[in-house]
Amino acid sequence: MLLTNIKSLLQVRPQNVERVLGLEMNDLPTLDNAWLLIDNGQIVDFGPMDICPDDAEIIDCTGKYVLPTFADPHTHLVFAKPREEEFVMRIEGLGYEEIAARGGGILNSAKKLQETSEEQLFNDALARLKKVMKTGTGAIEIKSGYGLSVDAELKMLRVIKRLKAVSSIPIKANFLGAHAFPTEFKENHQGYIDLIISQMLPKIAEENLADYIDVFCERGYYNPEETAQILEAGVRYGLKPKIHVNQFSLSGGVQIGVKLNALSVDHLEVIGEEEIEALKGSSTIPILLPSCSFFLSIPYGPARDLMNANLPLALATDYNPGSTPSGNLAFVLSLACVKLRMTPNEAINAMTINAAAAMEVSDEVGSITKGKQANLIITKPMPSIAYWPYAFGEGNQLIDQVLIAGEVV
Repeated sequence: MLLTNIKSLLQVRPQNVERVLGLEMNDLPTLDNAWLLIDNGQIVDFGPMDICPDDAEIIDCTGKYVLPTFADPHTHLVFAKPREEEFVMRIEGLGYEEIAARGGGILNSAKKLQETSEEQLFNDALARLKKVMKTGTGAIEIKSGYGLSVDAELKMLRVIKRLKAVSSIPIKANFLGAHAFPTEFKENHQGYIDLIISQMLPKIAEENLADYIDVFCERGYYNPEETAQILEAGVRYGLKPKIHVNQFSLSGGVQIGVKLNALSVDHLEVIGEEEIEALKGSSTIPILLPSCSFFLSIPYGPARDLMNANLPLALATDYNPGSTPSGNLAFVLSLACVKLRMTPNEAINAMTINAAAAMEVSDEVGSITKGKQANLIITKPMPSIAYWPYAFGEGNQLIDQVLIAGEVV
């Protein structure tokens, strides 16, 4: 397959570029008036139109931009039911933490998931996965965490493993058994932590069900000491740490993440100078989730402060039934520009090459690079790439085609 007359080919990188730091994120390498050749599901070559080959099936991209698909390194794609009743409760004045204290939130989702069969969970999650692929997601991380029991957490992770088996995009599985404390362990935190360590982790390792281990380190959930205990146990079973942290308060979890070489620290709606200093010089990637801030009406993460500190900022959806019932990365692109004050170039870097690095798939996707999987977005004709986030209500409508491994979805 040959894409021709591309208005501009975006995110053209050599193979050795895995992430982009700080102010360099405003540089988005492009090739104007270009062609791109796909063979056997991979990008095999590209160049200017004046030296274009002519021996392949052609897709004419006149007036259109071509860029790598987005990567989404933080989602909760596997869940049982939506929680629109809590949406109404927030409209009526209750906050996220108040709803959780009344038995809503994560515990609500856990109850519904425990009652749902693995087959139903798989079919529903597969439908969601296909939907987000059509809107430009070409790699995704999926967490457990709505099980909160041995059987239900394993059920979720087996669903993710099945999604990996049938999907043509890279998928990473993240074990988030420490998402909340089940009601029966409300006064016995260590009892549930022991259950995670002694019963869940051995079975997860035995069945090879997860790539990462995660903890919700936050006021009212897991404190830094509990977080460290769980993550250290996960490391012993070969799982790399990630952390939900600083969504509502300064918890100390960022420093724990850096100390344990976490792949990423996610949320960061509340963050101070100490946290930013801790991240400097580390390999840990900060991930912001602006559509969660939008939906919950909480502060947006300080993107500019993180980039000014020369950090490799990434963006994700946080797709889940409670705080972000959307996997729409085109909307995240607009929010990044409007609310995080990121330029379109910075936002695209955060959602492609850096997002791929935040789930360790930048050798497969995230840039226009020879040998990478041909996971591509072809836009509709646009006056400039800045028009895409500018026209925030048209984000998905401005995608003409999505190719996954060279095939149109």
